[in-house]
Amino acid sequence: MTGAVVVRYETRDEAAAELNQRLVEDVFAELNSRDPGGLRYLALRAENGTGFVHVAIFDGSGDPFADCAAFQRFQADVGARLSSPPTVTRAQVVGTYLPQQPGVRA
Repeated sequence: MTGAVVVRYETRDEAAAELNQRLVEDVFAELNSRDPGGLRYLALRAENGTGFVHVAIFDGSGDPFADCAAFQRFQADVGARLSSPPTVTRAQVVGTYLPQQPGVRA
């Protein structure tokens, strides 16, 4: 069955949010370069500038980020960037609609 993880958090300030976004962009660059398969991943930055939401949808029970060096760098000092611990929700996918768009890998 397809599973999902939704992670929500706030960074401590705009500077931390900018660093966080660069690190997230590095994760996407690495994932796009090697396509680990079995993973759909979306990261959003909230309108307030400091909030983030990540949604990972994956097939199987393995960790799709285990071999991602950029993700390990992202997680290395994440606590220093956040104003409070993230909220993590595990879920089962009910349905998705992800049409392919130019410049966006679904």
